[in-house]
Amino acid sequence: MRIASKPGDRAAFARELMMVSRAAHLLQRAGLAMAGAMGGTFVAAQLAKGHVAMFDTVSFIAMTILIGAVGFYLGIDVPRRSAAIRARKLDAVELLSASGTFLAAMAALVSVYGIIFDEAPSRTWAFMIGSWWISGLAMLATAGLLGRQRLGRTVAAMAGARGSARDATKTVRR
Repeated sequence: MRIASKPGDRAAFARELMMVSRAAHLLQRAGLAMAGAMGGTFVAAQLAKGHVAMFDTVSFIAMTILIGAVGFYLGIDVPRRSAAIRARKLDAVELLSASGTFLAAMAALVSVYGIIFDEAPSRTWAFMIGSWWISGLAMLATAGLLGRQRLGRTVAAMAGARGSARDATKTVRR
């Protein structure tokens, strides 16, 4: 790690650090999306073995994989509410994300077990596994979207407060 000596160097270093941080975050998000797609592949393969006509189509399999990728991309890394952490309050978005992750991972785990041990699920289990997967990913996507909306509102409020403080300072200086 280098230490910047000039003010201009510090700004350049901060920009470089921010770019590396953004690249790392993008890699993390891509990895989570791939994990979701992989889980979707396992769930789709297991459900297709259940001999339910709806689950044995290419469009269903593609949808399961795509929903897995999007759900994990949006819902695993939800921005936290700092006020809730300080006040030790329950954060509903965090609970929704955790529950969705658990349900989706449980569906993927049961599916991998069925594939490895060559177990074809009964219709009841096939629908149960499918409902765990869809419910979990719906929870993940909802939590991710709500958390990002909340973060956007917080940033907008902070920017508005800074703007009004700057206006007040300009008025005082005149």
